[in-house]
Amino acid sequence: MSKKLLVPVLGMLGLTQVRHVAPVRRGAARGLVAEVYRQLERDFGVLAPPVALHAPAPEVLAACWLLLRETVIVEGAVDRLTKETIAAAVSRANTCPYCITVHNEMSQSLGRQAMLPGTRAGRPGPRLDAIADWVTTPSPGRELPFPPAHTPEIVGSAVLMHYLNRVVNVLLYDIPLPPGVPRQALGPVMKVLGRLIVGQAGRSHPAGHSLGLLPAAEPPADLWWTATNPNVAAAFGAAVAAVEAAATRSVPAPVRELVRRELDAWDGTARPLDPSWLAEPVAGLAEADRPAGRLAMLVAFAAYRVDQPAVDAFRRTGATDADLVALCAWAALAASRRIGARLAGPRDGAGFPGEPARHP
Repeated sequence: MSKKLLVPVLGMLGLTQVRHVAPVRRGAARGLVAEVYRQLERDFGVLAPPVALHAPAPEVLAACWLLLRETVIVEGAVDRLTKETIAAAVSRANTCPYCITVHNEMSQSLGRQAMLPGTRAGRPGPRLDAIADWVTTPSPGRELPFPPAHTPEIVGSAVLMHYLNRVVNVLLYDIPLPPGVPRQALGPVMKVLGRLIVGQAGRSHPAGHSLGLLPAAEPPADLWWTATNPNVAAAFGAAVAAVEAAATRSVPAPVRELVRRELDAWDGTARPLDPSWLAEPVAGLAEADRPAGRLAMLVAFAAYRVDQPAVDAFRRTGATDADLVALCAWAALAASRRIGARLAGPRDGAGFPGEPARHP
């Protein structure tokens, strides 16, 4: 089958991996969704389910694509192999089986390609190991294993993956195969996908081509680390504004206040397996808001533990597909921004709970 035919076929099959919401099919996409799909296939190589699952909320879909394209796909100061190494490492830390499979394949494929004579990609070795360790153990004050000028792309790639891992753990099945397809098919499918994505990774992707999809907005103060890369800053500013606007419509204000408050006090450690940690904070919400509160807290702090009852309870409040996507996206991005701030360190030197003050 030719590549021209293979791309839409893989995209169609990929959307069968979406759960809890009805994905927008390629042929049914209109307006903003259709334009994001077009750019996604052109620049990423396939209609990637982790992005396409956002389609019930078009502005949130565009926000996700802005972050992926302008932070990871655009050819900047940091090579794609480094970014895919970050993606694989963060996915392992977050227990995201789908993303581990995809980004392991991507980093290995790009690593093999990097060894070919005349290629520009970064080469595997201790440098990549050090960066992977740095992004998965947020501790302000650690020496950077990369030039400071690379911070927007390095931290941005990590923040994006923390975001995607959380959303994917809720809204996609665990492996990148359509339901019912034998697991033995995974190897051949990943090799085909890897070739398509790596092929696109080797092409030129000028900065800023996705920024017109959403209104421009200044990045919030906690994203100060984007400032030295105007393109990354613009992507994060517009994406955060779009996700916040969607959450204002779909997530009760007391729930957003609760998640922000819990994130402000979070020291970065994993939540216990025993779900009792949820009981006290959620009990402070009005009964009608508790399903949204429980789901948002799980997405932010333990997305791999979101189960069908948690989703069903939120649905019984009258939540639509767009509401579910908006809640997951908002909680995931709020937590990911917090992790990014811990990686980059506070700009004002005020420190985080339990940490010494530090100036960047």
